[in-house]
Amino acid sequence: MANNAKSATGASRRGLMLGSVAGAAALAGAAAAQGPRDGRTDTEPRVLDGNPMPEPGPDKTAGPVKPARGSQLAGKVAVVTGAARGIGRAIAVELAANGADIVALDIAGPVSRASNAKPATQADLDETVRQVKSYGRRCEGVKADIRDIAALRRVADKTEADFGRIDIVVANAAIQRWVPLLEMQDDDWLDTIENNLNGTANTLRAFAPKMVARKKGRIIVLSSMQGKHGTKDASSYSASKWGILGLMKSAALELGEHNITVNAIIPGLVDTALTRYEKRLSESIGETTGKPPPENPTPQESWDIRAGTVPMKVGWLQPDDISPVAVFLASDASAMVTGAEYEVTGGDSAKDI
Repeated sequence: MANNAKSATGASRRGLMLGSVAGAAALAGAAAAQGPRDGRTDTEPRVLDGNPMPEPGPDKTAGPVKPARGSQLAGKVAVVTGAARGIGRAIAVELAANGADIVALDIAGPVSRASNAKPATQADLDETVRQVKSYGRRCEGVKADIRDIAALRRVADKTEADFGRIDIVVANAAIQRWVPLLEMQDDDWLDTIENNLNGTANTLRAFAPKMVARKKGRIIVLSSMQGKHGTKDASSYSASKWGILGLMKSAALELGEHNITVNAIIPGLVDTALTRYEKRLSESIGETTGKPPPENPTPQESWDIRAGTVPMKVGWLQPDDISPVAVFLASDASAMVTGAEYEVTGGDSAKDI
């Protein structure tokens, strides 16, 4: 049944994208060069060790990026960190599809040994730039490390000089480490906190002054449902994402007087390079069943076990399911929304208090 849903979803999304923008042919060509695609922003094959990653049916997803899906952002300039792939890319492209020019920032290389994910590459960042430009928007890809606040301040100065303004900042970049607390090396803890929490704070501290000077802005930080509850064998990640929520609420209190909103998007489990490996699938089964999980579950096994416990009956979400919320929070329509948490989980968050 999952394979049939995947086929129907692919056909539906391809049809939507072909009619959405003049650049659709270029997108389709790029996808064809790398194998069958479904119109999503990510171009890497969705497989793990040769096994396809299950996908929701067309009525269980926000669908691919297309213009006018949310509020219009024409004339606005957005900076998105961690934009080379995954949720960061989806947000960058979604903002562009709704009219924004983009500065796509990513380290585009190894971050730390304390990361289970394959590093993003310059090619990944270039693909984000290509997709943004396919919507007719201006885009600059910038390699920078969010742990280096001096570098971020230079990017802020250059963005203001080149684009004339900074309206939107999306602090998305993060790493994840899966290892028991008592087995952690020092950098398992320190590097995760330094990148995720301190890097998010650096992003706000580097770019928000440009907004304060203009008396207007939108700041969006990315937390996680793992920042709303504990996570076995991922304490450094959960702690960093908890901290981001406190940072967001504090920044909202401080920056509101400058007409700047600060909000958090809280994704549930999303199929990205950050989570697409056996340990994460195994842990998701353990979280769901409360029993010792298998060591090497297939993606389909993990999907089937988890989907039954989620109200929308999906095993996990797609990056493009997260990005529409960013459009609203970046728009003028969210003028009175600040200090808020927007959970996008397929209903998984309904189980929390």
